[in-house]
Amino acid sequence: MAETVAVRPAEGRDPGGFAYEDRPRLLEGLRAYGLIVAMWVRSTMAYRASFVMTTLGNLAATAFDFVTIVLMFTHVDALGGYTLPEIALLYGVSATAFGLADLLLGSMERLGRRVRDGTLDTLLVRPVPVLAQVAADRFALRRIGRITQGLAVLAYALLTLDIAWTPLKVAMLPLMVITGAAVFGAVFVAGAAFQFVAQDASQVQSAFTYGGATLLQYPPTIFAKDLVRGVTFVVPLAFVSWLPALYVLGRDYPLDLPQWVAFLTPVVSAGCLGLAGLVWRAGLRSYRSTGS
Repeated sequence: MAETVAVRPAEGRDPGGFAYEDRPRLLEGLRAYGLIVAMWVRSTMAYRASFVMTTLGNLAATAFDFVTIVLMFTHVDALGGYTLPEIALLYGVSATAFGLADLLLGSMERLGRRVRDGTLDTLLVRPVPVLAQVAADRFALRRIGRITQGLAVLAYALLTLDIAWTPLKVAMLPLMVITGAAVFGAVFVAGAAFQFVAQDASQVQSAFTYGGATLLQYPPTIFAKDLVRGVTFVVPLAFVSWLPALYVLGRDYPLDLPQWVAFLTPVVSAGCLGLAGLVWRAGLRSYRSTGS
């Protein structure tokens, strides 16, 4: 009688060449995130006219924020000592950085709903990191409208401002957008982790994400010093636009901070991401199924 032999993947490896037990967790999460995002993008592009209309609607809705600022300057020459192009730089950096984070991780705010209705359990049984699944769930490509609007305002600021450009200032522009998106992304993840405990905390999360983005669109000189301290030393949103942008503008820093703090943005953003990862793991471990 012929012997039956079970067929297995060679040496327990997937088509990418990684052993299942040795595949890096980060790489596995990024791959899963990309596959889920690609699925939602294909779904979105099946109705292209709807996608175009919703994207334009998203762009128009966010544009009203800057229109409000422009209307203010029809009555004043400066706001907190800052001209319209200077505020446009703060606005453009903040809006673009937040738009990137919102595009990539904005779905995290739905976690509380999944915890309440028990659908998070379906994500836990899949051999894919839960964070990647939650972040990519219902990926909304229409959110590029916010990024487009932020880039347009940023371009206006750069064209109208008279800045003495140096190599460091030029390098600071893309750096503060990328690191700013990382800081906002960390807030999205940490806020979602909090929803493991308080399922109805999405509005609290929005206060630090959407509210933080709006806060950073205005100069720090119009806010109380205690608030500025809070967004500098507690939730370091000031490193998204205020501190690096003030370096580019050649402006004095709030709280009499030294000039070199503007270059701490990569360190701060990396620290925020690391802390958010720890908070996420703690929140996920504390999760208890709602049962049936």
